[in-house]
Amino acid sequence: MKFLGNIIWLIFGGLHIALEYFVASFVLMITIIGIPFGLQSLKLGILAIWPFGSKVKWKESEPGCLSLFMNVLWFFVGGIWIFLTHLLYGIVLCITIIGIPFGKMHFRLAKLAFSPFGKDVE
Repeated sequence: MKFLGNIIWLIFGGLHIALEYFVASFVLMITIIGIPFGLQSLKLGILAIWPFGSKVKWKESEPGCLSLFMNVLWFFVGGIWIFLTHLLYGIVLCITIIGIPFGKMHFRLAKLAFSPFGKDVE
């Protein structure tokens, strides 16, 4: 069932979101300062391709206030636009009954896109 959900996910906005993450990752990795943000964007892009069946959890060793600082910078660097894209897709997909699971997945990814530092994807 996860496989079918992931295939339908790619059709209903998953591929667009993943491309958005990968483009953001490429642009951020051009500079040395943007590499940590690019790596987070790349990690989220891989999750956006195949989200059903994957888990997001807090890292075992929390780096402290560095994670909070990086999340605040992430928000202003580009996280707000990815968050808003997930929010828009989630609202549109929740209009229909069939789209509700995919809308809920977009809301889950929006929460992660809002603050990706300090979390691991399994």
